[in-house]
Amino acid sequence: MPDPHVIRVLVVDDQQLVRAGLRAVLAEGAMEVVGECADGAEAVEAARRLRPDVVLMDVRMRGMDGPEATRRIREQPGAPPVLALTTYDDDDTLEASLTAGAAGFLLKDALGEEIIRATRSVAAGAGWVDPSVAERVLCVYRGRAGTRRDGAALLAQLTARQLDVLS
Repeated sequence: MPDPHVIRVLVVDDQQLVRAGLRAVLAEGAMEVVGECADGAEAVEAARRLRPDVVLMDVRMRGMDGPEATRRIREQPGAPPVLALTTYDDDDTLEASLTAGAAGFLLKDALGEEIIRATRSVAAGAGWVDPSVAERVLCVYRGRAGTRRDGAALLAQLTARQLDVLS
């Protein structure tokens, strides 16, 4: 019977050396790698079959990429959370991962301790954003919050008749 305190992880990366490195790092954090996949299509099936506590998902892979695999995994009943793991520090990669349903985003140059903390956090139901991209995420949120306030200010300027027609 599996130890309920051990986090079960599915590692998805198209590079065998990266998977081996992640396996070693996660073992230091007392986590169990229950499966490894080299592409997104394999990951979708493995997540359904193995029921890991968390999926560490590479973003750019041949075939089905990480965001698409994340979306499909998250559509499954009882789906595990996904932690996107990538070398690409750009807004498109960040947005694609988060809008696909990833609970976290981490760059591959993170220290082992940070990979362990991020994996534990996501497995526990919290989110994780790599500190190097956190400010960009906050800027997007702040921009959307500002847009909502501007929309409310515009609505306040409408007449009662205009509001009635809009409704």
